[in-house]
Amino acid sequence: MDLDRLAGWLRCPSCGADLHAVPPLVLRCDRGHAVDVNKRGYASLLPPRTRVTGDNAEMLAARARFLGAGHYAPLVDALVAALVDGGSPVSVDEPVRILDAGCGTGHYLRAMLDRLPSAHGLAADLSVAAVRAAVQGRDDIYGVVADTWAGLPVRDAAADLLLDVFAPRNMVDFHRMVAPGGRLAIVAAGPDHLRQLRDAGRAVGVQPDKRERILEAADPLFAPLSETHVRADLQLSASDVDLLLGMGPSAHHFAEDGNATSTLPPSASHGTTTVTLDATIHVMRRRSASPDADIDRA
Repeated sequence: MDLDRLAGWLRCPSCGADLHAVPPLVLRCDRGHAVDVNKRGYASLLPPRTRVTGDNAEMLAARARFLGAGHYAPLVDALVAALVDGGSPVSVDEPVRILDAGCGTGHYLRAMLDRLPSAHGLAADLSVAAVRAAVQGRDDIYGVVADTWAGLPVRDAAADLLLDVFAPRNMVDFHRMVAPGGRLAIVAAGPDHLRQLRDAGRAVGVQPDKRERILEAADPLFAPLSETHVRADLQLSASDVDLLLGMGPSAHHFAEDGNATSTLPPSASHGTTTVTLDATIHVMRRRSASPDADIDRA
């Protein structure tokens, strides 16, 4: 693990000063605040007594199995193509810094780094289990446990590219962390996403005006470059459907109703079920001026 590289991403959660490496496993700012680093390459910068929690280990395991089976490959391929092969591509040969806000298992960040051998990434998530999964087995990914809503403890202009895939969006903080001329890629559910499961009452709904809300919130801070619509009808087994439900917000919904992720309602058929993947990839460039705006949570 390159402790200096991890420190180069982060600022002190207590005072906002840059953090610096203190081998073997400490980060410290000039005011003396110190943070311990896990030997796997990540640090928790959540404030003391933080009560909010992210996805649990069971949800992350379900997500790893579902994504690892390639069901969302059309989305992964489209995201990489939009950023690497698009009209304003990320350079394959430059040491691009990629921040994945709300990284989950790091599936999309890993796909980007596999196409960008000179790049390195920071995986940020509220869940320790998520960050641990994202950095596992990778020398080009570092991690931070932090809350997007509260503002990530990342240095100003630290990222050349910021990924936000089915994750919370803090546009003002995103603008602060993206370098001048850098890009933001947002992947959000479309109106037909998981439609069959929603119609059956098994998945949570999608805001009908999500696209418009994203564009409105981004407009003062980021200029649109491209918009890619990804739609595919997935043929899923009953166990695949249960993994899909168990890996995302529907799992939180069932948990709040007193049902564990492992006891989600079974699929109606032992055969395959058609489930629609519907998502939009927004690629934007950071605008130079940052207006005085409230944090948007669209």
